[in-house]
Amino acid sequence: MIVLKTPVEIELMAQANRLVAQVLRAVKAEVKPGVTTAHLDAMAEAMCRDAGAKPGFKGYHGYKYSLCCSVNSEVVHGFPRSDPLREGDILSVDFGAVLNGFNGDAAMTIAVGRISEDAQRLMEATERSLAAGIEMMKPGNRLGDVSAAVQKVVEDAGFSVVRQFVGHGIGRALHEDPQVPNFGKVGRGVELKPGLVLAIEPMVNAGGYEVKILADGWTAVTADGKLSAHFEHTVAVTEDGPRILSLP
Repeated sequence: MIVLKTPVEIELMAQANRLVAQVLRAVKAEVKPGVTTAHLDAMAEAMCRDAGAKPGFKGYHGYKYSLCCSVNSEVVHGFPRSDPLREGDILSVDFGAVLNGFNGDAAMTIAVGRISEDAQRLMEATERSLAAGIEMMKPGNRLGDVSAAVQKVVEDAGFSVVRQFVGHGIGRALHEDPQVPNFGKVGRGVELKPGLVLAIEPMVNAGGYEVKILADGWTAVTADGKLSAHFEHTVAVTEDGPRILSLP
């Protein structure tokens, strides 16, 4: 069931999402060769709790950490680790927080030092695809308009969108209806109405879209071992168009 949010609820969601954005901005500033993702996870959790919020992912279906840290060919749900990041890595970080009873959720991919031109192109295309999807979040449009906009940007750049994982509605629960695929057809799917809040999150692979899950039961990696990038915003449909809630 799709739950539309009132203007008051959207303001509460904006507070949770601003915190998420602030945490991610701090994490990005900390990323450099030699830093561990375990350190980033501890920092993110401390910032969240200091703000009076609860990490949204820790304990969710048994996930043990506050931050998802996916390096290079890891697509999503990577575990924070004690081995240091290296020059040329790309790191996707996904973070959620619960504040005022509502969830915030956002993600970004970060360059570790100097990265290859191919990695840079992948990151830029993924971020552009997110912006294209957000642009479609206007009353009267369809969910397929969002999905198709993401897919077009990705595939025009020569990359592929992951099929196995999708975006989602968000509110009092981290994952609500509807699911938001990053591929689709214009004019299809549910109508977008004011009060609909979605987490749009393109996951984009440099090679094929196929992924596999590692033995830890969580970490998704590209099946062909090529790089993957991930960007996400929580966005509300308003009478005036899309409002990105997960900005600092």
